[in-house]
Amino acid sequence: MEMAKAIIMAGCAIGAGLALIAGIGPGIGEGNAVAKALEAIGRQPECKGDVTSTMLLGCAIAETTGIYGFVTGLLLIFVAPGIFIGRL
Repeated sequence: MEMAKAIIMAGCAIGAGLALIAGIGPGIGEGNAVAKALEAIGRQPECKGDVTSTMLLGCAIAETTGIYGFVTGLLLIFVAPGIFIGRL
C-alpha cells in the first residue's frame, strides 16, 4: 500500500515537471514574435498599429499554452494525488 502511494506521488511529480516545461515554448515564441514585429515596424513605420495589434493577439494566444501547462502542473501536484490515493 505504501509503495503504491509512493509510485502515485512520483508519477504526479514527474508529470507536473513535464507539464511545466510547456512554459518554455511560449517564452521563446513570444520573443521571436516581438523581434519580427520590431523588424517590420523598423522597415515600414506606417504599419505600426496593424503589426502591434496582430503581435499582441498572437502573443496572447501563445501564452495560453503556457498557462495550460501551469494549470496542469498544479492539478498534478495538489489534486491528482488525493484522487488516485483515495481509490486505493
